[in-house]
Amino acid sequence: MAKNRPTFSCSECGWEASKWVGRCAQCEAWGTMVEYRPTPTASAKALAPTSPATPITEVVASASERATTGVGELDRVLGGGLVPGAVILLAGEPGVGKSTLLLDVAAEISRLNTDPVLYISGEESASQVRLRAERIGAMSPTLHLAAEADLATIIGHVDANPPSLLVVDSVQTIMDTSVDGAAGGVSQVRAVTAGLVHLAKSRSLPILLVGHVTKDGSIAGPRVLEHLVDVVCQFDGDRHSRLRMLRAVKNRYGPTEEVGCFELVDEGINELPDPSGLFLSDRARTVPGTCVTITLEGRRPMPVEIQSLAVAPAGPPRRTTSGVDSSRIAMTVAVLQSRLGVDLDRKDIFVSTIGGARASEPSTDLAAALSLASAVADLPLAPGVLALGEVALTGEVRPVVGLEQRLGEAVRLGFTKALIPAGSTVKIPDGITVAHVVDVAAAVKEVLPL
Repeated sequence: MAKNRPTFSCSECGWEASKWVGRCAQCEAWGTMVEYRPTPTASAKALAPTSPATPITEVVASASERATTGVGELDRVLGGGLVPGAVILLAGEPGVGKSTLLLDVAAEISRLNTDPVLYISGEESASQVRLRAERIGAMSPTLHLAAEADLATIIGHVDANPPSLLVVDSVQTIMDTSVDGAAGGVSQVRAVTAGLVHLAKSRSLPILLVGHVTKDGSIAGPRVLEHLVDVVCQFDGDRHSRLRMLRAVKNRYGPTEEVGCFELVDEGINELPDPSGLFLSDRARTVPGTCVTITLEGRRPMPVEIQSLAVAPAGPPRRTTSGVDSSRIAMTVAVLQSRLGVDLDRKDIFVSTIGGARASEPSTDLAAALSLASAVADLPLAPGVLALGEVALTGEVRPVVGLEQRLGEAVRLGFTKALIPAGSTVKIPDGITVAHVVDVAAAVKEVLPL
């Protein structure tokens, strides 16, 4: 028999090595290699099945009908609600609002069901969780709290009072005493997640897990954690902005293109079915250097206002951006200089979005170019105008995807004119006129009296 030799595993990503090394070769983290001895496993023996296999046409689908969470934006991301037995992992940076969101969800579900909802806190005491629940208005007599860090004890709570939903905050703080290692280690996270998945599947119990993230934004723990769960949601947002976005990066029961929007306030977290108010300034007056575009977050159209300033420099010219892709802005500046002769070489250029929005997709190029041209000319664009299109290095305005969705959102927000790439074959909704532009020069002539 082979000797049971020690193995070294990275506590951050799970990479294994036969000897200790100072730096993980996979995630390049220093000092994360931990020694453990793998337990020998015996070969599996055949056992009689507990139930015979059933033809797929005879499987009852009603047993997996979705149940609403009471939070519309979360239902949108999940594909319609919670599936019985689904394990959902919610990951995000510290302080982004993960615990607040799940506590609010737990309270909403407890109000919709007579069965209790069990909230397990591995990081805070029950009294601390209650203080947050009072602040955000998540008090409910059927919402049960327990501060536990042992997997077996959590299963005991479920046996004693079967809940309609189990929330575990967080999976990195729970331990399985039958497995060696500290809480949050590779072996512990793997064992705890496997145990919770088995609990969910065997009892058709939906489980919501909170997951920590590493410095680079990836989910802490081994990659098998993401493979074991059914849904992986990323909850993110700018720390200095009220906006929070929920995205499903993996979903076995629905699409991964949907995005949910929330607003983090002192009283808790609110849904934002219409977040356009955060991304648009007052449109009653037009200001030079501003242009609106519509981006697609998954399948959801989102308005974004791009603002630009071009001023005489006090020293060497600077290029400062916020919320936009700096490399695409640099290319847009080059196109305006070479194709239109706009003097930007000797100016400080500042380009930003408002409300913490992100404008990183190519479809925002034309809006950025028009806002820069408007800032240089010190002339506002015509009111009620937005721009959609990718700008090539030749100055050509190229087509973008989802144009019909973007125009529909523009009509809903009250815009009356849209600049779109020439040759776009799309059904134009009522209430808006479109101008087909071939290049940036044509777009500038369309909206600026130069």
